[in-house]
Amino acid sequence: MTRPILDVENLHIRYGGAPTDAVRGVSFTLGRERLGIVGESGSGKSTVGRGLLRLLPSAKITADKMRFEDVELLSLTEEQMLGVRGRRMSMILQDPKFSLNPIRKVGDQVAETYLRHFKCSRKDALQKAVAMLEAVKIRDPERVCEQYPHEISGGMGQRVMIAMMLLADPDVVIADEPTSALDVTVRLQVLNILDGLVRDRGIGLIMISHDLNLVRNFCDRVLIMYAGRVVETLAARDLDKAQHPYTRGLIAAQPRIGGARAPLAVLDRRPEWLEEVSR
Repeated sequence: MTRPILDVENLHIRYGGAPTDAVRGVSFTLGRERLGIVGESGSGKSTVGRGLLRLLPSAKITADKMRFEDVELLSLTEEQMLGVRGRRMSMILQDPKFSLNPIRKVGDQVAETYLRHFKCSRKDALQKAVAMLEAVKIRDPERVCEQYPHEISGGMGQRVMIAMMLLADPDVVIADEPTSALDVTVRLQVLNILDGLVRDRGIGLIMISHDLNLVRNFCDRVLIMYAGRVVETLAARDLDKAQHPYTRGLIAAQPRIGGARAPLAVLDRRPEWLEEVSR
């Protein structure tokens, strides 16, 4: 069996002052594949992603194992983590309005990733930035490089974020709702780019999403999270065969074009789900 890129066992994350853990006993592995993490808002999906990159300075993170390739992430100093973030592991954040620096030009922000991790001139880094912006289907990337974040649309800002995170050629990409601000056509183009990275470069991709249809059609495996725990793990193609009542409830709550006009199902949450672990 091929050794996983990422191996996580019994991950717990608690924000400062919180009465309980936001992530409780999460375990999973990531190979050179597309792994989806789904669940309702507040289930802990994004917290897992940020925790893996140790981007939660106010939170306490513990785990029996949080190993990325040849390093134990929890044993690294903050200075050592700076060499991992962006270069070997990166995260595509959900909202460019809060992620892009409003007083720096787009090109400088994208190029910064390359300048931080590779020895090169600013001119070379900007050329790399232009090429990556073009790869994520941004028209006239040279012009966009000279603009500020407020001068571009939300969808274009999301593509800028994707370009920024892919520029350093990382081994693991954590994508937190990476296509939420994109129209259908561009969404497919961006998913094709991410899919190509998995197939051609053999990276590991974690797709965090609310969109069950996207995960079903794009990912290889799916983790279903509820109240900070993983309650079910299954192949994406088998999502409709899910056994856990929470997963079945999420699927039943989806509206369908041409479906019955009866009210959508409402989740009947059960107290015992809070303590269950994935089967």
